[in-house]
Amino acid sequence: MPRVLAAFFLTLAFAFVLNAGDWPQFLGPNRDDTTSEAVSPWKKDLSPLWKKPVGDGHSSPVVADGIVYAFYQPKGKNADALAAFDAKTGELKWEKSYERPEYKPPFGNGPRSTPAVSGGKVFTYSGLGILACWDAKTGEIDWKIEPYKEFKTGNPFFGTSTSPIVVDGKVIVMVGGKGSGVVAFDAKTGKPAWKATDDPASYSSPIHAGKQLIFLTGAHLLGLSEAGEKLWSVPFEGRVGPIIESSATPVMAGDLVIGSTVSSGSIALKLTEKDGNYTPKKVWEKKSLTCYFSTPLVVDDYIYMVNGAATLKNPTITLRCVELKTGEVAWEKKNVGEYHAAILRCGPAGKEKLLMLDDAGYLTLFEPNAKEFKPLAKSKVCGKTWAHPALADGRLYLRDEKELICVELK
Repeated sequence: MPRVLAAFFLTLAFAFVLNAGDWPQFLGPNRDDTTSEAVSPWKKDLSPLWKKPVGDGHSSPVVADGIVYAFYQPKGKNADALAAFDAKTGELKWEKSYERPEYKPPFGNGPRSTPAVSGGKVFTYSGLGILACWDAKTGEIDWKIEPYKEFKTGNPFFGTSTSPIVVDGKVIVMVGGKGSGVVAFDAKTGKPAWKATDDPASYSSPIHAGKQLIFLTGAHLLGLSEAGEKLWSVPFEGRVGPIIESSATPVMAGDLVIGSTVSSGSIALKLTEKDGNYTPKKVWEKKSLTCYFSTPLVVDDYIYMVNGAATLKNPTITLRCVELKTGEVAWEKKNVGEYHAAILRCGPAGKEKLLMLDDAGYLTLFEPNAKEFKPLAKSKVCGKTWAHPALADGRLYLRDEKELICVELK
């Protein structure tokens, strides 16, 4: 097995040990929508364990050390707020905020990016591109910077959406612009540690696989070292007219990297490494497998993905099971939502179940089955939502347009 794959699987196994019961960042402990927690079919409609009102935003909740963190725009204020709730009871521990200029991007106010909790700190990236470090216990702000001003780049059309990732004491985000496509900031001080690429920013979030950081930028699917050195790069855009709309998070499955956009479809690249040099080779490309901002999920030899288009007229999405090696569709389930549905992989290897939260607020449990869509349970759990849920200690944490909600799944 190549060194990069050995490192990747070692990192994956180690993360599960460290983060049992936590969902501390976008897409979970390993940023792959996977948890070892098992979820069984429920016998009756699910009811919230607790609900709490929150302000505007599409930012997803995260869970660490028994605390749920929500990032939003407080009602009636030009500000960004971070709030901490007791994960079991919903008790508000604290709410802190900072003022910022008025900002009204298309498709809703408030932050889109999901916080990352690491080393006793919470890192947030606002819709206006403000990167901040908060104390996880008190909510006090350690530092706050504005990368778009510092590097003289523009904020993306729909607002900053890329979720920060913390690696080796650095907070890494897409900024965009010449020489500052990706920037790593020291987690303790907020000072720039390194910067790389000339790529424009997208709405996608990076992953950390082995010793690589993999990004879907506004222009490429690419890999960087942990020190910001470019390892490989393949042109791959997602645009609707002149507007960049790449939003789905890349996926690593063995030696394959899967990238998806709303206009270019999906692509699978095989990475080979020799003496520290990486070579990406296209295995397949399917223009019809268009992902807007739902991240594909791999189980064994198949990818489960939500495909749709950027349209305002009668939007609809389709759940598809796709063969990993070829990109061929095994089956599809149409009309599972309008624009977005989030999928989580739950349970130990060989006994997995898949949870899907669609943008109308329905939660569906189904089998990872290569022959057919096999639902096991379904329940309405919230109102309209584009935020990704978090699963920790048998409870699902989600947010809709008005509330943060906890649903017991044990």
